[in-house]
Amino acid sequence: MSGKSSTIVTALTAAALAAVGFLAYQASASAPDHTTAGKPPSSSASPAPGKDKGKDGTGKQQTEVPVPPNSGEGERVVYALGARRVWLVTADGKVKRTFEVTPSTVSPAPGTYKVNGRSLKIPGSDGVPIEHVVRFTMAEGVVVGFSSAVDGSMPDPNAKKKTGGIRETREDGTALWDFALGGTKVVVVS
Repeated sequence: MSGKSSTIVTALTAAALAAVGFLAYQASASAPDHTTAGKPPSSSASPAPGKDKGKDGTGKQQTEVPVPPNSGEGERVVYALGARRVWLVTADGKVKRTFEVTPSTVSPAPGTYKVNGRSLKIPGSDGVPIEHVVRFTMAEGVVVGFSSAVDGSMPDPNAKKKTGGIRETREDGTALWDFALGGTKVVVVS
């Protein structure tokens, strides 16, 4: 490359960097204060109606819903029957994720269980194809576990048929599937 060509390339590169810098400055100057200073907004974001209360408006997980007391220690899945909520708790006791679920018509008794089976995709006991099935016990002769409907639907909580599928959204189902491997502790509380 000749000296003249390298001078032109250098000048063009400098001009491009200056333009990018100027555009970045303009973008940061017009952004809301909480994003430019790295601070959260002064009021907490509200989830959209019908959305999981465990997530804020940005889709990030909130950890404001505390794990129920007396729900064990170490890595575990905590399922609160009354709250209709699940927590994925890491070995150091931190909440990795929490989300609401739709309970099955048959509920497991409070206690400690272990993941004893997993299926990637199967037909649900309500006839709906489900995925990310994580089974952990039986109750009233019905297998009980977490799953999500492939079509994203939620079961009818007033169904007359005995089902053991604790239904979650597909996104939450994937997170639980990745977290709750065979033998993972599942703690069910009232």
